[in-house]
Amino acid sequence: SQVLDTKDVQVFKVTVNGQDAQFAFGEKHSFKGTPLEITFPKELRRGQEAIVEISFESSPNSSALQWFTPEQTSGKKHPFLFSQCQ
Repeated sequence: SQVLDTKDVQVFKVTVNGQDAQFAFGEKHSFKGTPLEITFPKELRRGQEAIVEISFESSPNSSALQWFTPEQTSGKKHPFLFSQCQ
């Protein structure tokens, strides 16, 4: 499993290497946020890479997430999400 930091996001779905993964939020902390624990659907071999995809919705309180509008990106077609505080 893997634990990630979150703050004021709603998670809908998590996949690992294209397979659905179970996930759960831990206890919320006042300034650290809420841990998100992801349980991998299969055990990984040592050194094996995993692609983790998280479908989520942010809120105005999601302070570590910021968006560029399409006009602010080099391609000018799609918005861009980036995070801080990793």
